[in-house]
Amino acid sequence: MSHFNWIEALTTSPISLVLLGFSVLTMGVALERLSFYWKRRGNPDTTLARILESIRGGDRRQAVWACQQSAHPMGAACEQALLAGPSERAFEERLQISLSEQKLLLERNLGILGTMAAVAPLVGLLGTVWGIMRAFGDMALAGSAAPSVVAAGVAEALVTTAAGLVVAVPALMLYNHFIRRMNVMLTVSENHARSIRTTAGADGDPGESRDRQAA
Repeated sequence: MSHFNWIEALTTSPISLVLLGFSVLTMGVALERLSFYWKRRGNPDTTLARILESIRGGDRRQAVWACQQSAHPMGAACEQALLAGPSERAFEERLQISLSEQKLLLERNLGILGTMAAVAPLVGLLGTVWGIMRAFGDMALAGSAAPSVVAAGVAEALVTTAAGLVVAVPALMLYNHFIRRMNVMLTVSENHARSIRTTAGADGDPGESRDRQAA
């Protein structure tokens, strides 16, 4: 056993090759999502302050431009708050559509990570069963239960179990991380859009303007 070739056992097992493909797919999706979220992180609080300053200064065009320049999902949501007009119903509809569109972008490919986290351990378990069956088959052919006879099958069973967990644990952690980041970004986007809507509505209320002039 001390000279057993674990690399050969990993690469010659069909189950191990499937798990190797899972690991490559998981890594590829994780890197793509990390890059996407990094580019979309932005600075929502600073952007919000700049938009509110433009609104209070009466320059809505500058406020819309600031929304369009924001990489954070709040940019699209806040733009709808400025363009929706006086109707609250229209604002709510446009805001929910914008948030839904941003959610689709943020959760793209996350289902793959969730699937890998759920399926990889099961495939590893299949490899374990496969390896044990191979060990018993070798024992039957050799008519002996010597360690050298069953070593390959037992090693295959252990390798696939470990490989399945190695793929599943990081995939689950990354999936939960991205889901949390998505929820935080969408919540911040909605809150900032409503703040802008409130400020823009108060700024554009003719009744309030007359009251200020009378005072």
